[in-house]
Amino acid sequence: MVCFFLLGSIPPWLRGTLLRNGPGLFSVGNTSYKHWFDGMALIHSFTFKDGDVFYRSKFLNSETYKKNIAANRIIVSEFGTMVHPDPCKNIFSKAFSYFMNAIPDFTDNNLINIIRYGEDYYASSEVNYINQIDPLTLETLGRTNYRNHIAINLATAHPHYDEEGTTYNMGTAIMNFGRPKYVIFKVPSNATDKEKKKPALRKVELICSIPFHSTLYPSYFHSFGMTENYIIFVEQAFKLDILKLATAYFRDVNWGSCLKFDKDDITLIHLVNKKTGKTVSTKYYADAFVVFHHINAYEEDGHVVFDLITYQDSNLYDMFYIHNMKQDVDKFIETNNEFSRPTCQRFVLPLNIDKEAPPDTNLVKLQDTTATAVLKQDGSIYCTPDTIFEGLELPGINYKFNSKKYRYFYGTRVDWSPYPSKIAKVDIATRTHQVWIEEECYPSEPVFVASPDAVEEDEGVILSSVVSFNPQKPPFLVVLDAKSFKEIARATIDTAIHMDLHGLFIHDNRLLPLLPVVCMWGKAAPFYHTRYI
Repeated sequence: MVCFFLLGSIPPWLRGTLLRNGPGLFSVGNTSYKHWFDGMALIHSFTFKDGDVFYRSKFLNSETYKKNIAANRIIVSEFGTMVHPDPCKNIFSKAFSYFMNAIPDFTDNNLINIIRYGEDYYASSEVNYINQIDPLTLETLGRTNYRNHIAINLATAHPHYDEEGTTYNMGTAIMNFGRPKYVIFKVPSNATDKEKKKPALRKVELICSIPFHSTLYPSYFHSFGMTENYIIFVEQAFKLDILKLATAYFRDVNWGSCLKFDKDDITLIHLVNKKTGKTVSTKYYADAFVVFHHINAYEEDGHVVFDLITYQDSNLYDMFYIHNMKQDVDKFIETNNEFSRPTCQRFVLPLNIDKEAPPDTNLVKLQDTTATAVLKQDGSIYCTPDTIFEGLELPGINYKFNSKKYRYFYGTRVDWSPYPSKIAKVDIATRTHQVWIEEECYPSEPVFVASPDAVEEDEGVILSSVVSFNPQKPPFLVVLDAKSFKEIARATIDTAIHMDLHGLFIHDNRLLPLLPVVCMWGKAAPFYHTRYI
């Protein structure tokens, strides 16, 4: 057991669990991963109740984890690490392994996010497998294959949830499912069947499918946008080469090398009606860019407004190869400052197109943005964005304002480095921002939790786990007042905590009963840490 200390105080209304997911193990035996996105998933949680906190962490007990640990070496390929047959195998076993990898059966090392279908929680990445977890104990409950319920090979780890609890998500069908296509689907809030232990995905409903713009080069997508009535899918020029993917194993290259950015292509923007599944017939397009994270989207006066974080190249993934991350931060910045910085941008799509308007007319009527949507001769709409902010990633909002007009978003400030250095709050209306910073510390994705009696959008707290590479600075959880952006509490943790990626806060009404009193801390008092590995 390890002692922890709390400085400040946590609001007594903060009740629930912050779940975080990310790579936590990078070597097995004498083998090591080459990319940070390959490390085996380690889930950790902070549970809040009456000003006390309970902490747990546990490796995801995926099939990948079990195989690697049993073999005492990495035997399952990941995004940036291609693994080949054991050299001790005979030639027939090797040949069979090569044949089986012509159509990849992806890893189930779900290290990106925690998502919800019905009342079930899953560790997820972007492949066809997700692993259900118990959000209290962090035990792995079992693996689900999307392909047993809906025809997709890949799916995002960033779904959306509406006010009724329905989950919306997207996937890609590229192999064995007929014509290649993007697939949009939903799972209703009542999908969980705890008595018969059937997966929530058994109630999945297809909303629509969209054919690829380039048949053999589907767009990569990490997230998508959603308003009250529409799904927004950005078909970007950052593409997956299917032929390279199918032959990657034979050519001794990793799956990450099968992604390429075509700077000379265009970006297509698809609007899909959530209720009818019909795609808006207007062709909206923009110049080529790369996007991983959407911030928010909403409808206003006959327009769809959506905000996302864009790049001018696809070098972000290269930044996270382990050999880059091991560089001194100053050295990395010096040698890699040509990398594109993340830019928060706003696009506006007019819904009611005046066909009588002359070509080259800007159809955006909103007054609070410089984004344009220009009618072209062929009836298509060429869109240019309004830049809101530069140098921010891992965005989050008050999710009560998801799909609604909003004012604030939060994220980690980044420069030309893999490591976020600050937490930021951006005010879209004034185009100003506030930051929280601590020297030699690197905060995770900030998570907003609204206070129960909140009137204004930014009434609540920001939660972020913070690590440092200085051995004299132990990791800690920081709690910020979201309105003032001042620190109100921190829990210093006397054990190793990994840099994580994404997660979510689960309010206690979804987690009753809460954990028994195993470990807790109060103001200026030690508490105990329960760690499961």
